[in-house]
Amino acid sequence: MSVKQQQQLKDLFSLIGNRTLIMGILNATPDSFSDGGQFSSIDDAVRYGVKMAEDGADIIDVGGESTRPGAEPVSPDEEINRVCPIIERLSSETSAPISIDTMKSEVAEAALESGACIINDVSGSQHDPDTCAVVARHEAGLVIMHMRGTPRTMQSSTRYADLIGEISRFLSGQAQKAITAGVRADRIIIDPGFGFSKTPEQNLALIRDLKAFRSLGYPILLGTSRKSTLGIVAGDDEGPLSRMESTAATIALAINNGVDIVRVHDVRQMARAVRTADAIVRPAVLP
Repeated sequence: MSVKQQQQLKDLFSLIGNRTLIMGILNATPDSFSDGGQFSSIDDAVRYGVKMAEDGADIIDVGGESTRPGAEPVSPDEEINRVCPIIERLSSETSAPISIDTMKSEVAEAALESGACIINDVSGSQHDPDTCAVVARHEAGLVIMHMRGTPRTMQSSTRYADLIGEISRFLSGQAQKAITAGVRADRIIIDPGFGFSKTPEQNLALIRDLKAFRSLGYPILLGTSRKSTLGIVAGDDEGPLSRMESTAATIALAINNGVDIVRVHDVRQMARAVRTADAIVRPAVLP
């Protein structure tokens, strides 16, 4: 990675623990569950990414393959063609660090060379073990998320004898594999995988018991934004765009329970929720 990318990563990790960070979602996909096809051109996507940074996003997470339940995979070349032109432009038009939401080492490599500095792997590096080698070679950041199976099959694997214990062991084991492959331990982030291989009740348990993951020693990321569990819980669901208030509620409770980074669609509104919750939980961040 370039000197700029390394500095972005260093500055980002120095903020963790001082306040809750916001990862803004930028989907360059035609079929994502709530915003698929929203950006018809690279210019539209870049403008939206810049706006997210202006609205308070600390990280811009670019994705070129939908991970919604039942989603079909796309080829590495197609994914690269979707995301790399956006990353290249964003890296020159905003100072916010960029992450790439991918399960493929080829895409990870191309994204890091285009200006990204974090790999956000929803498979926890299970899908493509070579991803860890790519991250290590670039000294990049790595998000390890818990998921069983693939996005197409994950919701058929929701039986756990010990939900929190099994997720903790998975995250710890995958983090150790990454470290063995050369990934820096101080650049690993863990994500228990809200909405991935979980029932609504299990998703809520993740937030309720989030502090259990603190013992693993890595920053915690959580992505609840607009997900179907929130519509089920609220009881008056009108689709993903109607779940903003429910998203804010989960963010506030996650902050109270020790989350470090929240992944959201509605950056401007969720930044307000984050600042309010931080002011209660972390009074030192008051302006």
